[in-house]
Amino acid sequence: MNKTLPFLLSLILTFATAYAKQTEESYEPSDGSQGYRYLLHLPAGAKKHNPGKKWPLLVFLHGRGERGDDLNRVKVHGPPKLAEKRDMDFIVVSPQCPKSDLWWKPKIVAGLIDEVTSKHDVDKDRIYLTGLSQGGFGTWATAAAYPRKFAAVAPICGGGKVENAKKYGKLPIWNFHGDVDRAVPVKLSRNLVAAIKKAGGNVKYTEYAGVGHNSWTATYDNPKLYEWFLSHKR
Repeated sequence: MNKTLPFLLSLILTFATAYAKQTEESYEPSDGSQGYRYLLHLPAGAKKHNPGKKWPLLVFLHGRGERGDDLNRVKVHGPPKLAEKRDMDFIVVSPQCPKSDLWWKPKIVAGLIDEVTSKHDVDKDRIYLTGLSQGGFGTWATAAAYPRKFAAVAPICGGGKVENAKKYGKLPIWNFHGDVDRAVPVKLSRNLVAAIKKAGGNVKYTEYAGVGHNSWTATYDNPKLYEWFLSHKR
């Protein structure tokens, strides 16, 4: 019995390391401004450099409650939560917004993406962006500033400037919101989606009946979201 137990513990630790490991990394912009620390998930097949294999990149922007300097807070929702439990078909990057910042900074997000792309085997035609609440606002803002960087984006319970509607061009967007959200009014999504459609954009919208601010759990638990991402290339 004593000989079996260490063997079993070794198997458990090996499994956890292979499938639930996200490393803590940091990005510092070259201009000296404050960057972001971030979680990095590499699929099992991406941990060894293979020039012939490129991987899709999924960038996740968290909500206001996860700001700070403890990256474990970022693991509570969305893709980084899933990456703790299983291997994913994406390289997943989950930055943490500093407590001092009220909003995500598109320039810093874009710079982080460029650095990750330079360091890993990323398919530049399959870069996806998503975020919830504050991260939903950040997704809208970053996509408006850099629409050609992404193959598709999925903002959740956020909002953006209606006057930015034309900036998204034909970028595929799948937006989500709960119709009784008291933290971020659903009209912010409705108005922006309507403006993008009027501008000839490529947007689809899912509104959850009877759902409040947490419209992200059902969204990120749905395999169709990830299938939708992978169906789009830049």
